[in-house]
Amino acid sequence: RDVTFFSPRLIQRLTPKSWPQACGEPMVTRKFLENYSCDQVRYLARSFGVPGDHTGQMSHGIRMPYGGCGVVTPFNFPLEIPALQTLSGLFMGNQMTAKTDEKVQLCMEQFIRMLHHVGLPTTDIDLIYCKGPVMNKLLVDGKSRMTLFTGSQAVAEKLCADLQGRVKLEDAGFDWKVLGPDVADFDYVAWQSDQDAYAFSGQKCSAQSMLFVHENWNKAGVVERITELASKRNLGDLTIGPVLTWSTERILAHTKACLEIPGASLAFGGVPLEGHSIPARYGAVRPTAVRVPIESLKDPVAFKMAGTELFGPFQVIVDWKEGQLPLVLELLNAMEYHLTAGVVSNDVRFLNEVMANTISGTTYGGIRARTTAAPQQHWFGPSGDPRAGGIHTPEAIKLCWSSHRELIYDHGPVGAEWTGAQS
Repeated sequence: RDVTFFSPRLIQRLTPKSWPQACGEPMVTRKFLENYSCDQVRYLARSFGVPGDHTGQMSHGIRMPYGGCGVVTPFNFPLEIPALQTLSGLFMGNQMTAKTDEKVQLCMEQFIRMLHHVGLPTTDIDLIYCKGPVMNKLLVDGKSRMTLFTGSQAVAEKLCADLQGRVKLEDAGFDWKVLGPDVADFDYVAWQSDQDAYAFSGQKCSAQSMLFVHENWNKAGVVERITELASKRNLGDLTIGPVLTWSTERILAHTKACLEIPGASLAFGGVPLEGHSIPARYGAVRPTAVRVPIESLKDPVAFKMAGTELFGPFQVIVDWKEGQLPLVLELLNAMEYHLTAGVVSNDVRFLNEVMANTISGTTYGGIRARTTAAPQQHWFGPSGDPRAGGIHTPEAIKLCWSSHRELIYDHGPVGAEWTGAQS
């Protein structure tokens, strides 16, 4: 029991996660290690051969490591993201240097010490405690061959320029969910929407930022049900808690700005938490949602405001009606980031229409569709950008942490008919 609970307890000492959220990280990490146990890492580097033009000629495609690589990850997943990405780079034969947000890096340090205990050579992974600018200099001066960055868009763009494109990014996520015309499993859908928007106080790159609610779901009262669920979140069990990158003042200012969009109204929240001692530099607000009519988002200024990612317990609810799906799709594709998305419907034609006309890298479809809590068995990452990185799967590992190399063997013999004619 003490061993099982060590990592969740450590995560809770470093981040304000609820117990179920804290337990999720070591569970996914354990399953990931199980997936690549025994001889599975060998198969990540599987090569292929293609016959040549004549006897003795054969081309072989192989996966090659980059060499010295970096991993830079944020505070919100102190174990899962740095552990999985660092090991993925190691699996493909790279020398890894890892940097997690210095506020939570103790978790990654303990994980690496565990790896040493079970046999990992101490020279395989370098771990550095530092702030962002120091790591930036290390990567540039050390000529990092490839860096996987998870975090804010601004830092991602800077790294891309400084490292001359030698990056893979899993950066910002303003993630959407569409509730389709068919209402089913009402309580589950409302619960999942509450989870996607407000688990870990919305501090996930996959958090639900904009919820498009079809008129049929509005008639069923889904927003009222989400309001009821959100109101149950409290500091006592950390189902709502401190926001580490946005202050209360800044969150409330953004909420007020969204409420100035024509037709907008406060669905719920919009007030500070009470009865706490959270420092003013952090955010402490009730789960919040601003409701906006879809017609108002035709205005680029209004859409830009509504589409600003707030890394906290905040979402925009957009009401839409039958016949407005083309406008919904237009807005979805106008968003700047394309990480995760959910299409909540079992109507196959509706699902096909939305999925065929959107590009989010990890898109869930069906009545149980979500945006968060990606398990270890499927790809998680953005789409629509050649710099997009991924996590979990063999495809993600090979894409991020190796490059293609072609070896062409041509042993002969030289044919008797060869004349040596020049061309």
